[in-house]
Order: sequence, then structure tokens, then C-alpha cells
Amino acid sequence: MTYNSNNEENFVVEENVVVVQVSSQTNEMVETEMAGETDEIKHETKELIEALKRRAQAEAESAGTLTRETYLNAVRRAREAIEGEKLIERDRIENSWLSLQQEAEKNWHLLMKELTEFSNRCQDAAKAAWEAFNAPRPQ
Repeated sequence: MTYNSNNEENFVVEENVVVVQVSSQTNEMVETEMAGETDEIKHETKELIEALKRRAQAEAESAGTLTRETYLNAVRRAREAIEGEKLIERDRIENSWLSLQQEAEKNWHLLMKELTEFSNRCQDAAKAAWEAFNAPRPQ
């Protein structure tokens, strides 16, 4: 991460060389509002905000043929959709975790059952071998 002359952050991704400039306002807002978060979370949030700003600006520029009212309605609907839709649903995460735990427990019990059966077979084989070894031999 580097800073340019306007105190904006520049994020450079090594593989595809993507440079994302983060405005000082976005940087300050994220640093203030997310003070206790990790740098990675702050970085991704800054990039998300900048992507939303770029998208809104591109939409505004391409709205030349739309009426102002139509554009404002579209922006309002987009904002309402973003505000209304949960990106992280706690219930789904908890249910997924519970399902994962149940599946792991089921697999553990199946593994233990198979190991017990294998152990019993080994014991039976050892017993049969011992009996065959110690059986009286006709002379």
C-alpha cells in the first residue's frame, strides 16, 4: 500500500497489477468507523466503497439520455436494495456450522463403527489362526 501526493491510498495487486486509489475521505471514514478491525478488513471495505463510488459516477455519467427523475429513482432503488439486503446472514452461517458439526459427528461415528468391525475381524482371524496352530495333529 502506498500513498500519492493527495494522501490517497494506492492498493497494488501483484498478479494482475490492479491499482485502486482510495480517497482521503474514504480512508478517514473507514479508519474512524472500523478502528478495531484488521488491516485486511479495512482494505477490502475501502475498495468496496471506492468501487461503489466509481460505479455511481459511471452510472451518473451514462445517464445523459435519462431524465433526472428516472435516474434519481434508479439510484434510490439501488440504495434501498443495498441497505435492505443482508450480505451476511447470521442464521445461515450458524445453520451451516451446525450442519458441518453434525456431518463430522456422523462421519466420526461411522469411522468408529468400521474400526470396531475391523478390530473384531482381526481378533476373529487371530483366534482362528491360534486355534489352527494349536489344534492336535493326527500322527
